[in-house]
Amino acid sequence: MKLAKVFCFSITIFIVSCSKNDTEEMQPTVGSITESVYASGIIKSENQYTVYATVSGVLQKIKVTPGQTIAKGQTLFQIECDKASLTTENARLAYQLSNENSRYIQDKIAEMETKVQMAKDKLVVDQSVYNRNKNIKQYKVISEVEYERVELTYKNSKSNYETAVKQLSQLKLQLKNDQSRNSNNLKISEKSQSDFEVKSAFSGELFDVLVKEGTLITSQMPLAVIGEKNKYLLELDVDENDMVKVILGQKIVVTLDSYKGKVFEAKVDKIYPIMDERSRTFKIEAHFDNPPAKLYPNLTAEANIIIQTKKNALTIPKSYLIDDKFVLVNENEKRQVKIGLNDYQNVEILEGLTAGETIYKPK
Repeated sequence: MKLAKVFCFSITIFIVSCSKNDTEEMQPTVGSITESVYASGIIKSENQYTVYATVSGVLQKIKVTPGQTIAKGQTLFQIECDKASLTTENARLAYQLSNENSRYIQDKIAEMETKVQMAKDKLVVDQSVYNRNKNIKQYKVISEVEYERVELTYKNSKSNYETAVKQLSQLKLQLKNDQSRNSNNLKISEKSQSDFEVKSAFSGELFDVLVKEGTLITSQMPLAVIGEKNKYLLELDVDENDMVKVILGQKIVVTLDSYKGKVFEAKVDKIYPIMDERSRTFKIEAHFDNPPAKLYPNLTAEANIIIQTKKNALTIPKSYLIDDKFVLVNENEKRQVKIGLNDYQNVEILEGLTAGETIYKPK
């Protein structure tokens, strides 16, 4: 019996001790609180873009290496293009042949222009004879048969002249069309062949080559990554629930895994006005006020976009708040409060609590 009493006493002491250690209390503090929006993303080079081919084929030659400075229009990759080369050569031969034929057609045009002039001269003479006989016909100077012969001659001359003019026009149009068609075919073939040479859209630095020689590539396959040298920006993703708070020019506090323990400042420069349906986020761009000494594309970054800061605010840790509207006073008494700004650790109390009161952490 005595042993049982000692056992019960031990249990009682243990329960009181746990209860005392588990109870955490504090008083609200007065200070500054900053509301911010969390964002995460990567470092990108200015005008960074991924290079793609516009045609499919076997990658024959890689003409650049990562880290190399690239000039606008410089050839990066050569895709096998034997068929395109043959097509271009055929188009060139057709164009040369059309140029040779054009000289023949030019001779035909010169000959036809002579015929037109002769037909015109004859028409002028025959028209003059016809008009003169027409005027004297009423005086019975010429017979009806003779008049009809003169009239027929005039009409034939007129028809011959009009036919010659039409033939001349057709020859000129044929020459123009043949030259234009063959010239366009050559340009199209040369453009198609040039598509097998993948070139840089602008000057910058080649960050990476993503393929190997001998690979069968398509227009959907990324080949390389290029961007401006030593110019970087932040590309961040913001949750759709927070996006309405973000505006241009807001200050951003940034941390990078590559620079642990350091904080950098940036500003919101660009907001993309469409949500990514898969991630339910919006993309924004920002530039550092004073960038780190060294940066590389695709470094990860975490950021807090500063929405507003309030001084002399009454704050408590979020862990002391119940259902976003109650706190514990007298250890187990709930009291309703009104909250204001909040960050990731603290929340502002607008009403329902004063600085000198003690609150207790919910269990």
